[in-house]
Amino acid sequence: MNTPPQRLFVAIDMPWSSRSDLVKLDPGMRGLRWLRAEEMHLTLSFLGNVISAEARALLHERLASVRVPAFCLPLASLGSFAARGRPSVVWIGVGRGHPHLFALHKKIQDAVLSAGLQPDLRAFKPHVTLARCGPALARGDLQRFLKMHAAFEAGMFAVSSYALYSSELTPDGAIHRREAEFALP
Repeated sequence: MNTPPQRLFVAIDMPWSSRSDLVKLDPGMRGLRWLRAEEMHLTLSFLGNVISAEARALLHERLASVRVPAFCLPLASLGSFAARGRPSVVWIGVGRGHPHLFALHKKIQDAVLSAGLQPDLRAFKPHVTLARCGPALARGDLQRFLKMHAAFEAGMFAVSSYALYSSELTPDGAIHRREAEFALP
């Protein structure tokens, strides 16, 4: 029996209090689509469409075997990524991260590969996406907003688990469903 493909990613969730603080930063700027609190997370590995139910089961098994100690991350400093010369995403960083964050990323990438799947192999730049930029966005307005919030800090949060998510794209944004959660020792 064929199962429909699932668009999958592995991510770290943040507490609702942090997400709430980040949602409040929304400047209501034309051309800037601020994400809803339930969409905010730190992606560790994006897998795209996974067709095979067997591959998904093996991925779940491999992710469950990842071992990295729990750790804390700061949420600090707003920035943006560009695509084709235009801003595409507004994000908040995690400072310099934490050595356990990078170890977790590497072990998850290894688990994905050992499950026979292809992880996203771009350089890992840990961040939480806050908004998507559209063509109507005035670059000067965005630059002023980012400069005004360059030193913004949303505190620290404990990372004691990570999750496998499926994602459905809709005109109103992505709908994420937690497929499995994995505790850190």
